Amino acid sequence: MANKGLFASAVAKLLPRADTVNREGAPAYAYAPEARLAQLAATGTLADNFYGAAETQLTDVLEAANAVDPYFVAQAAIYARKSGTMKDMPALLAAFLTVADPDLAVPVFGRVIDNGRMLRNFVQMMRSGQVGRTSLGSRPKRLVQQWLEQASMPQLMAAATGKDPSLADIVKMVHPRPADATRKAFYGWLIGRPYDVAALPAEIAAFEAWKQDSSFPLPPVPFEWLTAFPLTAENWAELATRIGWQALRTNLNTLARNGAFDVAGVTEAVAARLVDRDALRAVRPMPYQLMVALGQVGAGVPLKVQAALEEALELSLRGVPKVSGRIVVCPDVSGSMSSPATGYRKGASSTVRCIDVAALVAAAMLRSNRDARVLPFEQDVIDLKLEAYARLAVNAAKLAAVGGGGTNVSAPLARLNAEKAAVDLVVIVSDNESWVDANRRGSTATMVEWNKLKRRNPAAKLVCIDIQPYGTTQAAARADILNVGGFSDAVFDTIARFVAGETRDWVELIKQVEV
Repeated sequence: MANKGLFASAVAKLLPRADTVNREGAPAYAYAPEARLAQLAATGTLADNFYGAAETQLTDVLEAANAVDPYFVAQAAIYARKSGTMKDMPALLAAFLTVADPDLAVPVFGRVIDNGRMLRNFVQMMRSGQVGRTSLGSRPKRLVQQWLEQASMPQLMAAATGKDPSLADIVKMVHPRPADATRKAFYGWLIGRPYDVAALPAEIAAFEAWKQDSSFPLPPVPFEWLTAFPLTAENWAELATRIGWQALRTNLNTLARNGAFDVAGVTEAVAARLVDRDALRAVRPMPYQLMVALGQVGAGVPLKVQAALEEALELSLRGVPKVSGRIVVCPDVSGSMSSPATGYRKGASSTVRCIDVAALVAAAMLRSNRDARVLPFEQDVIDLKLEAYARLAVNAAKLAAVGGGGTNVSAPLARLNAEKAAVDLVVIVSDNESWVDANRRGSTATMVEWNKLKRRNPAAKLVCIDIQPYGTTQAAARADILNVGGFSDAVFDTIARFVAGETRDWVELIKQVEV
């Protein structure tokens, strides 16, 4: 009999051959440089993860940036900040452009460095030497000066929270020109130089007075300034009603630890704030953010507040679009998905794992698309029944509890083919490190199974959501296949646009950005 490998069918030979290997050493497809940078910019956290170190990711980012046109780097930086709400990557790419294309760095800086945290990130990366500089240089120094000179006093006060470098360090580096006596007094106060007490901003004057006599009312300054001093439970209770909605979401454990919920009425007030419809419409918290908050909330937070946080998560699902057709969502529940979604950071690793994110995507799509089918997989498909009307946290927890085993990305496609199922859209949520189904040569098993499915369902589309940016995929991008890097809540809109035919490639979204 003729050798089946050498004399494969003509259809099989049309499939693209795997051109690299993944972190498990199994065949995979490498992203082209633009796609590689897009994935890293939108999802990279510069932290250790299950398969790689932070230093490796930094090297990957800089290599990808050097391999593409600087204008695309600029677009990627702006997209990552404005659409992906990323922090480290946009600052890194802005710093990279100060060397690669200094003229282009100017508008990117203006779009990306939009608050004090981003300013500190930018300065830190510039001074690190990783982008080819160990100091700011004249033009970046002017950009930082301009930011300081144009920022409002509330922006400067917010920027004065944090260190390495602190805002005081930055002011000492660039020597901004104070526009008036108030700004001059603020800079003096900030860096420990003589200043005109009478010219201090009212908020800081009140802060200085409160430091001398804590019986005064809490001053209207960033709450982080206040928490550096001894506060009473009543003080914490007052802060619970003053801080912003997002700050409230992320500081529930702190409030509990400091006795705020022991003060009468605070539990009810905080719960009401968390589910306030007007606040939710203004802030537009994403399901992922709320899942993070739920995963981090401690036992000291009252059950009523925890229930309100879960209700806010349910309300956030109103933004998940409904997609027409027969949908199958396939969350990866293998062993590697147990790693923190944003990587390992000493003392600051996220409690939300990759498997939790996969479960969130599956449960959220099931909520907005009640007839969707969910096929979790590891070495094979796991038979698990989810209720479309169950609360998202219940379905997500049920999926996340499965975890373990090897990774076989082609398993759900093989199941659909065995069933001869009619399908319009398949969404696979994984870290893409498939190895159980590794082929010795040719295309990946995922591409083989997808091609079989396409012969029965010519109009079907495949979306592969890669939760952690390792740079490879099991399905080569083409008109019917979309590789999405990352886990942000923008993924839901991306899927809806792809199904509607508005975009077919993650890179195209970035190329639509105006610099």
